[in-house]
This record gives sequence, structure tokens and C-alpha cells, in this order.
Amino acid sequence: MSRKTRFVCVSDTHNASPANGAFKLPDGDVLIHAGDLTNQGTQAEIRKTLDWIEAADFEAKIVIAGNHDITLDEDFYAEYGLCFHNQYPQDSRACKDLFKDYPSITYLNHESAIIRLNKQDGPRTTFKIFGSPFSPANGLWAFGYTSEEAVKLWEQVPLDADIVLTHTPPKYHCDESKGRGAVGCESLRRALSQVRPRLAVCGHVHEGRGAERVRWDLETSHVQFKELDTKCWVDPGLNNKKQCLIDLTAKGPFPLEDSEDVEVGSARAQIKSSEPSKKYFEAWRSKDASATSSRRPIANHQNPAPSTLQDTAQPPSARHDMHKSIHSPNRFLSFIRSPAAPSHPVLPSFNQSTHHTATSVPRIPADWRVGRKETCVINAAIMASPSRQAGDGNGGGRRAKVFNKAIVVDVDLPVSVID
Repeated sequence: MSRKTRFVCVSDTHNASPANGAFKLPDGDVLIHAGDLTNQGTQAEIRKTLDWIEAADFEAKIVIAGNHDITLDEDFYAEYGLCFHNQYPQDSRACKDLFKDYPSITYLNHESAIIRLNKQDGPRTTFKIFGSPFSPANGLWAFGYTSEEAVKLWEQVPLDADIVLTHTPPKYHCDESKGRGAVGCESLRRALSQVRPRLAVCGHVHEGRGAERVRWDLETSHVQFKELDTKCWVDPGLNNKKQCLIDLTAKGPFPLEDSEDVEVGSARAQIKSSEPSKKYFEAWRSKDASATSSRRPIANHQNPAPSTLQDTAQPPSARHDMHKSIHSPNRFLSFIRSPAAPSHPVLPSFNQSTHHTATSVPRIPADWRVGRKETCVINAAIMASPSRQAGDGNGGGRRAKVFNKAIVVDVDLPVSVID
């Protein structure tokens, strides 16, 4: 049994908040923040941001850091902190400990959590979310990683994640940067093709704000990480007072192609198998191939793989029964901590491949995930690229801050508490 759950997604607020009028928070069940809470991660900045998130009326609030939240990356701040805060050095550990003062906020640092919504008047649904602050290294900023480290990093996304929350976007999806092209992470995109979560929420690239629906190719066994097609969201709230709403529910005009919890022949399955409606094409348009041809590889990221690899059942990893799977504090997370004194043998996690090259053999998903065929990628950046105010008539004048609206997403999730 599933039920509609409303997510309100924001990212890259950079000290802006509803309290100072920069943007509004629509009503919802879950608030998600995809990083860059602050400009430079000072204690005062973090506390101010956590204050407004704690005060927001949502049953669950899930937060990750971003590259600007520099004090939350202890290794980075220990080495480079004085480059930012030479007059008023910050205590990195104290900055991280601030989250303990805000019990309604779930802070994820390259780890996953199972969220259960239990309010009597709420949807009473459950979902597993993985959250990570990392983004490809670019300049002197926190949580950066190299291309050599990328595969190992993103192999640690749990295969049973319903939502993947990252600061960086995946390559070619909501990642277009003016002057730099597609700046998302290819290893993350490949990981998403294996996990196929319902939602992949990100930020980081302000110009990439928006959403895309990615359908994964599960039939072509000799090509890894392949996509069938991508549809771009047409924002109904652009330049008007409407909500920026994405309705992916079964009762909506364009449900998500994700039937792992749907019985064959059910009403929801019948809706999914029908032809797309006119409303679908009004809300989702095909991605313009001409606009991306110069930066997107031909043949849809093809990578030859053994033809014997198929979507078959595998033993569950040791993480599946953990409420929260916490990764090693080592910088690029080479192992996963097992529960203390386990009462059963700890199975090797089948998504921890010993091959950490860009062409490593893909993880083999379990058969209960075959119905997952589509992921909605959402870049929820609030801070838009600044526009230049009229000034001296010669192109001068200071830049004004421009803010986007929060993105609202309705999605069906399994019910955890039966009424």
C-alpha cells in the first residue's frame, strides 16, 4: 500500500531564508536541503540556518552540507581554514555539534537513514534516503573529490535507497553551468543507473535548477549505465504565483514509472502502461539533443559489459537491516561499519566492488527492484545566478541577489503505519 508524500526541496540558500523574505516554504511533509546552507560555514551562519529549518513546520527535515559549508568538513578545515577565517578561526567540531541542538533535523554525512512519518494527520509513509555533501573538486572548497576517487565514493550508495540526496548533480542532468558546460559527476550518474531511486535531489550548479525525468534502459545487457530518454520539467511556477509542483503520483497525470510495490494488473499499473496524456507533454518536454550534442557522448554513455550480467536476485547486504548505515570517517570511506557484536554473520556487501575504475563491473540489483525504471532528478538551487542591477549606464552597478522558488514534489511511498 502506498500513499502520496509531499517533499519540499531547497538547496544553495547561502544564508538566505524565509525569515528574511528571500523565498517561501510551501506546506509539505518533508523538507529537504541539498547543501550550501551558508557562505563560509561559520558557527553563526550555521546556527542561523538551522534556526529557520528547525522552526519550519514539517514532520521530517533532512539536511546535507555543501562545498561552501567548509567547517563541516573537518579534514579540509584543518588544512585550509585559515585561508577563510584568519581573523576569527572557527572550531570545526563545535560547528558540527550544533546539529545536536536541533532534534527535528536529520543531518546526513555520506550516510543513509530510514525515515518513518508517524503523525496521525500525515501520510504515515516510510522511505530510505542516502545523503552526501561531496562534489567534484573545483577550487579551494570543502568536500571535494578527484575523478579517481569518484567511483569508490558513489559505489557506497545503498541499492535500496528510495531517495538519493547529493550536493553535486549527476552528469548531464540539471548540471549545465554557463561557460563550463555539464559539470555534474559521471560516476554519480552511473551509480544512479544502478540504484534507480525515485528521486535524486541535488543543487550546487545554480544555473541547473529544474528537474528531469530519466528512464533507464534495463534491456540492453551489453551496454552499461544506459538511459532510454530524458524529459525536462516545464516549471508551472515560473514568473507567476503558482507552486513549482512536480506530481509523480499514480493519481497524477504523469506518474513515475516505478512499480516495485504495485501488483500486476492494478489500477496504478494500468495508468503507467497507458499512453502519455496531453498534460504530460505540457509538463515534460523532450530534452533538446542539439543543445547537448557538443558535450554528451554518442550512444548514450556506452561501456561494454559482460553480456551475462542481468538484473537478478542477490543476498541482501549487511546494511539492509540497519536503521542508519554510517560510513567510515576516513576521507573517501573505504568501508562500512557493521553493527556492534552482530548476532549473525556479516555478509559482504555486493555493491562494494573491489574494482574502482571508471569501467568497473556494475553492481547487480536484486529482483525486487526490477520495477524501478525511472528517476526524477531535481536541482533545487534557491540562489540563482545574480543579475546585474542598472547602475552607471556602462554595465556597472552591483549585482542583485535573485532567488528561485522551492520545488514541491509529490511521490507515492509505502505506508509504514496502517490506519
